Amino acid sequence: MSDLPVKVTALDVARLAGVSQSAVSRVFTPGASASKATAAKVRAAAEQLGYRPDPLARAMITGRTRIIGLVVAYLENQFYPMALERLSRALQERGYHVLVFMAENATEKVAEVVQELIDYRVDGIVTASVAITNDLTARLLSLGIPVVNFNRGQDDPRLTDVTSDNVAGGRRATDFLIAAGHERIAHVMGWQGSSTGRDRAEGFRQAMAVAGLAPFAMIDGMYARDTAAAVTRALCAGPDRPDAIFVGNDHMAFAVMDELRFGLGLDVPGDVSVIGYDDVPMAAWPSYALTTIRQPVKRMVAETVEAILGQIDGTAAPQKTRIDGPLMVRRSARIPQGQVP
Repeated sequence: MSDLPVKVTALDVARLAGVSQSAVSRVFTPGASASKATAAKVRAAAEQLGYRPDPLARAMITGRTRIIGLVVAYLENQFYPMALERLSRALQERGYHVLVFMAENATEKVAEVVQELIDYRVDGIVTASVAITNDLTARLLSLGIPVVNFNRGQDDPRLTDVTSDNVAGGRRATDFLIAAGHERIAHVMGWQGSSTGRDRAEGFRQAMAVAGLAPFAMIDGMYARDTAAAVTRALCAGPDRPDAIFVGNDHMAFAVMDELRFGLGLDVPGDVSVIGYDDVPMAAWPSYALTTIRQPVKRMVAETVEAILGQIDGTAAPQKTRIDGPLMVRRSARIPQGQVP
């Protein structure tokens, strides 16, 4: 005789609880409706019998795994751990499990991760800081797997993008520096392979053009701390230097400030004003007090959740969502006359 435990089924639970097998399924399916009395009887019977729902079996029946794949390229930028935690919690509250995958911004690496997600039979994919090619998009759509880009946009009309209004944010940051009397303004850009980096740089260009100013310099910081520090040294190496720097995200802005203060012995903002983008928690630390554009992460997460679940349910069409974010004024940049910090 085998010593293996006998597997308890939903039918066993239904018999003990005195309900139908479909009622057991509803109780253990997130989002499904069941009365409190029925749920109490089913859960009591399940606990007595030691029953555990089989998500794989349920997926075979319903065609849904209730798994969302989150794909992110890098977590060094403090914005992404913060945003992904909120996104994961919000999806879990709606009854979805979350699988997080790391992927480099290289076509073959992203393709490998996408294949893994297909193998896991995810119901949808949210990408953060990762670009999906048109070929991959077509493949996912042919399989009925919706994709939402978080904090990254693509021109493909079949994809939903949820971002802050990066062009407007770039203009707002630059306008603040101009209003404070700066004229030699440099931009340490975010990676120009990303829509966020390009859009923030475009906002910078627009604000400078309206003011009749030429950019002191525009250099790609690649969203990398070491690169941003090296760019800062290069900007200040000659007889002239910028009097203000708009940086494409806070992660790089911290490196720019550290290099200015500790590497070059300059005062921030006395010698050089610095503005970032994201408003991660470190930006408010007294050691940085970084003036920065705040990404409206709470609204971005809410829009992303509704977009991906709406597409899974077939109730939402692809759309491009841009959410405006405010400038958080602290002490890293000179404050225009008459403005209160």
